[in-house]
Amino acid sequence: MAAKTKASKKGGASSKKKKDAIEGAIVAIVTPFKDGRLDEDTLKELIEWHIKSGTNCIVPCGTTGESATLSHEEHMRVVELTIETVNGKVPVIAGTGSNSTEETIMLTRHAKKAGADAALVITPYYNKPSQEGLYRHFMEVAGECKFPMILYNVPGRTSVNMLPQTVARCAKNRYVIGIKEATGSLQQISNVIRFCPKKFIVLSGDDFTAFPTMAIGGKGVISVTSNIMPKEMSAMIKACFKGDYAKAQKLHYKMFPVFEAMFFETNPVPAKTALAMMGKIPSEEVRLPLAAMSETNTERLRDVLAQLKLV
Repeated sequence: MAAKTKASKKGGASSKKKKDAIEGAIVAIVTPFKDGRLDEDTLKELIEWHIKSGTNCIVPCGTTGESATLSHEEHMRVVELTIETVNGKVPVIAGTGSNSTEETIMLTRHAKKAGADAALVITPYYNKPSQEGLYRHFMEVAGECKFPMILYNVPGRTSVNMLPQTVARCAKNRYVIGIKEATGSLQQISNVIRFCPKKFIVLSGDDFTAFPTMAIGGKGVISVTSNIMPKEMSAMIKACFKGDYAKAQKLHYKMFPVFEAMFFETNPVPAKTALAMMGKIPSEEVRLPLAAMSETNTERLRDVLAQLKLV
């Protein structure tokens, strides 16, 4: 309990300062399991590897972190452990979204108390709310939690697309500081940037749009590929910030086979399989209803990693 209180004070004191640093190469980190349970030691090792590799922010309990099958206790522990391990070196954006507004508020309050720097809040899935419902959902979370929030728009997962006009409406709230845009549409991303305040943080939610999103005014990416190639993703985003688009383009195409390989099957199955092949995690274990990668796709993935000398 004492450690949690300490982490809370540390994170809370630095949240305002770090809010402006939420940009760059941000990893949606996997949640390693061992015999059905959270593998805390491996998670800590992964976090430390990311910090050394130049990853700018850590997102625990996102889609890639299998948040949908974590119990509340596990979810909270992953967030707390991430904050403790990071120890103020980079911002932590805790995944706190749900298809229930009350549950979202509960998880966001926990992230705030634990010392996270912001929350990543997905549009409610399955419910398929209207644009008005989406707006009211996020305003309720902002009003109840009073904590920096990154919206997360991923229609392929949720079956609802949060339109740029709705994003701009939400962005008027001081606690709505940015969005992870995973529509794969540069037109939609451009309109979000056009309609929202200049300080609003627009992050690519798809690895393949990270480079072009930076070119049109984005501030980084929340990445699956960063689990596998953190140095390269960090270097690409840094090159974009410096205006060195020739270098960024080279890195974009170097990583592109991995962008594709990460979705040979449902995320995070390929990411965990790759990390196991690389010796970064002892097991590629995922939770049902996800299943182990097929033999055919495992070999396809191994070939991609071998070509890049990652295995």
